[in-house]
Amino acid sequence: MDFQLHTSFETLAPWAGTWDRLLSQSITDAPFLHFDYQRTWWNTLGGGEWSQGDLTIVVAHEQGQLIGVAPLFFTTNREAEPALMFVGSIAISDYLDLIVRPDDLPHFLNGLLDVLVSRLPHAWRVLDLYNLPQASPTLVALEREATARGWSYSSQVYQPAPYIPLPSDFETYLASLDKKQRHEIRRKLRRAAEHDPPVDWYLVQDEATLDAEIEDFFDLMCHDAEKKKFLSEPMRRQIKAVAHTAMRKGWLWLAFLKVGEKKAAGAFNFDYGNRLWGYNSGINREFLELSPGWVLLAHTLKWACEHGRSEFDFMRGNEEYKYRFGARDRLVMRVKVERRRDPSPV
Repeated sequence: MDFQLHTSFETLAPWAGTWDRLLSQSITDAPFLHFDYQRTWWNTLGGGEWSQGDLTIVVAHEQGQLIGVAPLFFTTNREAEPALMFVGSIAISDYLDLIVRPDDLPHFLNGLLDVLVSRLPHAWRVLDLYNLPQASPTLVALEREATARGWSYSSQVYQPAPYIPLPSDFETYLASLDKKQRHEIRRKLRRAAEHDPPVDWYLVQDEATLDAEIEDFFDLMCHDAEKKKFLSEPMRRQIKAVAHTAMRKGWLWLAFLKVGEKKAAGAFNFDYGNRLWGYNSGINREFLELSPGWVLLAHTLKWACEHGRSEFDFMRGNEEYKYRFGARDRLVMRVKVERRRDPSPV
């Protein structure tokens, strides 16, 4: 394999389409690993999550074919260690990984670690990799490779990532819930359907209106004190840029619940890989008696069933309401590899 180091997304831009095609066959195919999402994240360093970093993307080709991408950057991690981390770390990119086909992973990883040791200008100490899916073969392969090199390897559960497997129709989904929860969802939907002024929902489909719709979505998020604090100006720019990227790619699923002419709830999801990915949400506390978040989520799940989506992925976080809607846990991991230090000169 021919390994190349890139320190700018501009030098990688000619390979953007090839990157995304490889991602579709990769060990983890997630919207957060798309070329345009990664570049957008880098432009704001995660909406200001990081104050500095040096882009360190390693790609491998073989006979002119793209074999693997390691989307990394060098920074000081949360433990004040010089570290290589995934582009996208940590807060707003729920699933991250190497971009490589399963059969190519062992060979790519072996060569990648050689490159990280011998060809980087940074005196990095650790690979600090957040948001790896528990099922990713990267965990086993990286542990094997680190052990062979005499490096330390550790992994720990970072967060649960609940999801709902979906049948082909909404009534079958409701029947899978316990009786009390099923009754509660139906009761809230019925109350919303009977409300005056009328309650309805819609999907945003016109990019010309997207900026205004996203601003409304931010207003809904700001009804929650923690989310209001989260929405710094850099983070607002980041989310808005992601929304435009996702809409151009065809996988933005931004919906609003309206009571009359007022927005009562919003859901920012991705419609990607035959499933919906729940990215963020907001509600207008003026309409709490209508449970607008629950009502919009129920409509979202009904839409997903009717359109053949295989699951709704809530992504990270163990909020109680997710399990009331029938979610099951998957896990995302944090993996840390500390390289063996070179012997001090005598």
